[in-house]
Formats: sequence, C-alpha cells, structure tokens
Amino acid sequence: MPMKLFGKAKAAPSPKDSIIKLRETLEMLEKREAFLQAKCNKEVMEAKKLLQQKNKRAAMMCLKRKKTYESQIDKISGARMTIETQVNAIEGASVTMDALSAMRTGAQAMRQLHRGMTSEQVDDTMEDIREQMDLANELNEAISQPLGGEIIDEDELEAELDALEQENVDEQLLGLEAARLPTKLPSAPVTTPASKAGAVSEEDELAALEASMAI
Repeated sequence: MPMKLFGKAKAAPSPKDSIIKLRETLEMLEKREAFLQAKCNKEVMEAKKLLQQKNKRAAMMCLKRKKTYESQIDKISGARMTIETQVNAIEGASVTMDALSAMRTGAQAMRQLHRGMTSEQVDDTMEDIREQMDLANELNEAISQPLGGEIIDEDELEAELDALEQENVDEQLLGLEAARLPTKLPSAPVTTPASKAGAVSEEDELAALEASMAI
C-alpha cells in the first residue's frame, strides 16, 4: 500500500472560518499600510530638512526610500482589493447556499405532504364532498316537512289573512258610525202660555207701583 508523502489532506475550512481569516488578514494589511505611509511622510520631511542644509545627496536617498515604501503600499493595496473581493464572493455564495438549502428543505416537506396523493384523488375527494353536501340538503328539506304528508298551501294562507284583515277594517268602520249617532233624543222645549206670561208681567208692574205710592 503506497504511503502518502504529505499526509492526510486537511478538511476545507467552512465559509464562516474563511471569512474570519480573511478579515483578520485585511486588518493586518491596513495596519501595515498605515505604518508604511507614516514612513513615507517622515522621509519627505527629512528630505526637505536636508535640502535646507544644502545636502542634496542625503535628500535624494530619503526620496529613494520613500519610493520603496510607496511600492510596498501599492502591493498591499492590491492584496487588500483581492481579499475584499474574496470576502464578498464567499459571503454571496454562502447566502446562495443557505437559500438553496432552505428551498430544498421546503421541497422535501411538500414531497412528504403530497406523498401518495394524485390529482385524481383530489378530484374524487371534492366530488364526494359535493355529494355529501347535496345529501345533507335533501335530508334537511325532508325533516322540515310536516308529518303525515300534509303540505301547507301558502296562497290559501295568504287569502285567509287578507279576509281577516278586511273583517277588522269593516268592524272599525261600524264602530265609527255608531259613535256618531246620539244616544238620547233631545227633550221637547217647554213653552209658557202667553197669558200666564202676561199676567206675571202685570203683577210685577202693580207691585212696583204700590211700592212707589207707599213712599
């Protein structure tokens, strides 16, 4: 059995572990870039100082070192861009895989629910439900009918109701007419004979005359 020269292959890191490692590398590169940029600024300041001292040769060396630092900064910037692209790609792929996994789980659940069920079975079930509903309606209608097979004629009841209503109207009219007739005949006026009335009048006049003579 041949032996493997380099041992067992390591398991591939998970997307989460890979993203964590890449972000740690980005942080380290950012710090390195900031450090080199500070050295570039320092070399520029030193070159200006040497030029004031008329030491052009030393100032030139400062600028050369600055160029070296800038070259390293450019390489670090390129590496950072590549790593950021990898992080975005891994995150996007991870989201896609999570979505696919969720959809696969949903498909399995639906397959489990629909196992052993066909469209013909669904149609048969719905037809059975409709038949049972029709039977229930027929039973309810049969139960609501009067016992003995007697069927009530609605038109006949309506005519009888109209007749009763007309009787009530007639009775009310008769009551109004009876209320209008007088209950007792008026008594005949009592007339006093004219002679008696005249006598009474003369007696009054005579009494008045006697009273005036007495005075």
